[in-house]
Amino acid sequence: MKLKLCRAFFLLILPTFLTNAAHAVLFPGGGAPTNAPLDSWSFYDHTNWTSDYGYAPVSFTNIIYSPLGDFNSLVVNTNVPAWLQYNVYENDGTTNLTVDSGTVTFWFAPSWSSTNQGGLGPQEYGRLFEVGSYTTNSSYGLWSIYVDEGGNNIYFSTQTNDLSSNVWTWLSAPISWTTNYFHFIALTYSPTNTTLYLDGVLATNGAPLTVYPGQNVLTNGFYIGSDSNGIYQAEGLFNTVATYNYPLNSNDVATIYDWEDGLYNMNPYNVAMEQISSAPSNPSYTPQFNVITGQGDLLWDGTASSCSYGTNAYNIWITNVTAAVSGSGSNNMSLTFTIEGGADGVPYDVFANSVLAFGSGTMAWAWMGQGYHCNTYTLTNLPNTACFLILGTPQDTSGFGLTDAYEKLVMEVDPNGSQTDSYGVPYAWYAEQGLNPFTASMGGQDPDQDGLLNYQEYQFGTRPLVSEGFTIWVSTPNGTTSIP
Repeated sequence: MKLKLCRAFFLLILPTFLTNAAHAVLFPGGGAPTNAPLDSWSFYDHTNWTSDYGYAPVSFTNIIYSPLGDFNSLVVNTNVPAWLQYNVYENDGTTNLTVDSGTVTFWFAPSWSSTNQGGLGPQEYGRLFEVGSYTTNSSYGLWSIYVDEGGNNIYFSTQTNDLSSNVWTWLSAPISWTTNYFHFIALTYSPTNTTLYLDGVLATNGAPLTVYPGQNVLTNGFYIGSDSNGIYQAEGLFNTVATYNYPLNSNDVATIYDWEDGLYNMNPYNVAMEQISSAPSNPSYTPQFNVITGQGDLLWDGTASSCSYGTNAYNIWITNVTAAVSGSGSNNMSLTFTIEGGADGVPYDVFANSVLAFGSGTMAWAWMGQGYHCNTYTLTNLPNTACFLILGTPQDTSGFGLTDAYEKLVMEVDPNGSQTDSYGVPYAWYAEQGLNPFTASMGGQDPDQDGLLNYQEYQFGTRPLVSEGFTIWVSTPNGTTSIP
């Protein structure tokens, strides 16, 4: 087993409901990316859709915004034409894309699953990034990154206007993607080589790029998420699109991926792909909600060689910390630590995050499980760039069964404020049902697709993750249908 140094952080703050002492270790890690793009599109402006450098799109229609990704994602997925078009060349002389030699990178999460994952795929050749358009006789010009109908392969193909009817596919690679799981795609191309990286790792090398559209095609710009007609849509979410006028090397790609990965994997909306996800709890229903309990993802390593007691049950700390990364990948760090202080028989919550963030709108923490003082535990499959741990005390100001630490860190609500959502549903009920209160309390949530929204399941005494065997639809005056 090859061990590498990683960086890990262990912090304690807000002593009224978190621990009041800290042990921190820091290992050297990688730095931020230094490659300057031609332009980038993070979609923070999801009204006018201007680029990060302030350039407006040529046109757009039927696109929407989603809080998935890093909270600002472009969605191209409709049953009517939809597109987002930008200039290759701006009026001030700025070039946004080079098609003969350069790099395109972006994050993409499909709204479909590959057929090799049991899904249906996009059921059409979904365009991820495209210049020009395909013609049967090569009369125009094409430059396209796209996936096949089943979502099982990704391709890079081009055409020029030589009337040869040829479509040049420079490279392709198999994919196996699932709904709403973000992937990092990086394509480099030049007269000497083409290369595709998926999630920071080399997927395939291709032939030298020698065929690409002419200037007459480039003046019509490029499209993110569809073809020029808005028909062949990627059917998914995009974020952090960037273009470069030279091929990035493998270290550059890996650095960008490692730097941006945490933004996507720690957004609490990305339930399907969180690198640090909350552990399953062991519910207890009486006398009130007491729902975040159990060992969770903590692996017990034994009792500590010596045991220290705190001045009270709330005086607790982490010690004897070791962190190591083994093998390859981005979720290969393990942390071993001992809980000391506190009192006998009191369970202490362990929370983790890949960034140090607190308060509404920041990345929520994940609940890892409960441990007891004078015991040693290990957490595995953590991000290898950074990990923060916090110990929570049993303090529950409201008495609803969720500790103040859980409410503050995971749900991002005030422990002294309301304990219910706008529908009157206790946050503790969501947790008891196996739902994340942070997202489940938002309107329009019907995870079991039985026609009852989460708050209605609470009102009727039914279960939000188990279909009751019926579906309720309401017909609207314009002829469409919607869940009430």
